[in-house]
Amino acid sequence: MVEGEEREEGAPTAQLPVGRARRRAVDSARGFTRLSRTVFVGGILLTAAVFAAGGWQRRWIADDGLIVLRTVRNLLAGNGPVFNMDERVEANTSTAWTYIVWFFSWLTQIRLEYVVLGIALTLSVLAVVFAMLGAARLWGGTGSALLLPAGVLVYIALPPARDYATSGLESSLVIFWLAVLWWWLIRWSQTEQPRLANFFGLVFFAGLAPLIRPEMTLVGALALLMIFCAPLPQTRLRPMVFRALIVAVAGLVPVGYQIWRMGYYGLPYPNTAVAKDAGGAKWGQGFVYLWNFIGPYWLIVPLVVLAVAGIVAGLAYRADHAGGRHTADSDAAQDKSLRRRIHRLSQWLHSPSAVVALMLGSGALLTVYEIRVGGDFMHGRMLLPQLFCLILPVAVLPLRVPAGWFGVPGSRRLDWAFAIVLLAFAGTIGWALFAANTTAIKSGTKISSTGIVDERIYYVLNTGHDHPIRAEDYLDYPRMRAMVQDIANNPNGGLLLNSPSFMAWYIAPPPLPIPEGGAGHTVFFLNLGMTSMNVPLDVRVIDQMGLAYPLAAHTERLTDGRIGHDKNLYPDWVVVDTGMVDKHPWTPWYLDERWMTQARAALKCPETEALLVSTRDPMTFERWRHNFKNALEFAKYRIDRVPKYELQRCNIPDPTAPVAPK
Repeated sequence: MVEGEEREEGAPTAQLPVGRARRRAVDSARGFTRLSRTVFVGGILLTAAVFAAGGWQRRWIADDGLIVLRTVRNLLAGNGPVFNMDERVEANTSTAWTYIVWFFSWLTQIRLEYVVLGIALTLSVLAVVFAMLGAARLWGGTGSALLLPAGVLVYIALPPARDYATSGLESSLVIFWLAVLWWWLIRWSQTEQPRLANFFGLVFFAGLAPLIRPEMTLVGALALLMIFCAPLPQTRLRPMVFRALIVAVAGLVPVGYQIWRMGYYGLPYPNTAVAKDAGGAKWGQGFVYLWNFIGPYWLIVPLVVLAVAGIVAGLAYRADHAGGRHTADSDAAQDKSLRRRIHRLSQWLHSPSAVVALMLGSGALLTVYEIRVGGDFMHGRMLLPQLFCLILPVAVLPLRVPAGWFGVPGSRRLDWAFAIVLLAFAGTIGWALFAANTTAIKSGTKISSTGIVDERIYYVLNTGHDHPIRAEDYLDYPRMRAMVQDIANNPNGGLLLNSPSFMAWYIAPPPLPIPEGGAGHTVFFLNLGMTSMNVPLDVRVIDQMGLAYPLAAHTERLTDGRIGHDKNLYPDWVVVDTGMVDKHPWTPWYLDERWMTQARAALKCPETEALLVSTRDPMTFERWRHNFKNALEFAKYRIDRVPKYELQRCNIPDPTAPVAPK
């Protein structure tokens, strides 16, 4: 009995060290997981806080951002989604941005400038958060590595990224949509049988791409194509029916809006695309714009470093998870039939690596497109979404701790992947400190030969406000106070044309008799935002470039014009189009009576009349039907900005030509 008791007591005693070792291993694993989660959550909070602080420090609303608010004012006033009450023009490139600002303005009843400032900064910060969450899922979560902010540091360090974290433009919405799409696609790619509600939510969200910004259609279309061709969730529906349902859900809002847009505005895309000839090619200027963005910050350096670190981290991750999958696919790999290849491609499309390829490919294609159209006049702005796409897979990098560190079981040794990722992280931080304090454009209020400016600094210096946000902040911009005063001093109405003097306007008066209440005012000026937000809605505001003026938008692009401003309608057309007096001495001295007479005749060109009527006639079903039918033709239509040559194009006799003797 005693011997048996000793054996019974001794058995667990012999196993005790093994049990303790297991418990210690479990405790160490749990401790490391807690550490990893703390590092990841802390990284998100710190990155979001730094970006929010940087965006707030450089807070402002651009003149182009105020353009959006003019349309929102008309929506709130019940005039519809128009820039001017008497003309149906879609002056905002992002449809979704317009209606998001309108909704929150209606909901909060707060001043528009503050609403758009809050929305923009919130979406910008959330974009960084979702980018990191998606990358964390890509790298397997926080169980086996420390997830450190990497690619997001590259983005938030750039001054243009912080400038356009506010600005009132749709830049924040674009990167937010990209980040959420990235996060959602990674989730989908890692789930064998996603819930149908989640699946169709992703499809619907990807389908919104054209309404976010027209060029985002490329990203949305590629994402939908990937989902469409990947293996479908198991349902009772036939595959063809299920895929038809995918198309219907994705196209529900954008196709419905497109049909409405073509009938309401008479164009297949926003008027801004016509004004800037978004289908044109200016490769040389595009490369200038690209270098203007990447050159001053040595941006290629962190991108290459993070690309190498991402590849190394990916190889290490694959080595850790390579076992079973290769064995399972070994037989299939030997099958070279076309059907099997298609099946394997379909299987690959439902994988994280396909999502990574989608984002990297989209970033590259969007970059090529932006170079082709010549870039933009705002430093960096139109390349920020492309950069954001490229940094998404490495928004965070996994630092896989070598065995023996932080309680991780195994021998103590320095892992090569660990060393490379750690060096990349340290180098990225060093570069970010350099880039964050770099001023890429030092011309201030002067526009260099490239036509590219630091838009925020330009308006800060020209208005004298560190944070030009409210419309009245722009009253200190040249000519703005004089414009408001001239409108008040001329109750009969008239056409305001800017003069070379920064403090005065020329006014073309309306013809007699003046109707009761005046003939109304029209302002013809390039800076639409500050102009339109400092006048009542019944004051018509149009521009020579055509963002809000169809007649100017449909002129031919100037070959050597400043990018984004390479259309310039002569004011002689505007005097005639607005019905003002076109004779001296009532008109400004520099206008040519002959040109105005020719412009009056040229406006009788049937195609031009049809174009203008499409936006100015009352909206009836017949008008909507006619616009829808002719929207593509209207989009392609162009006029010559020189009245004499426009008469020749339309085969209209020149009324100023001398009459030949009989």
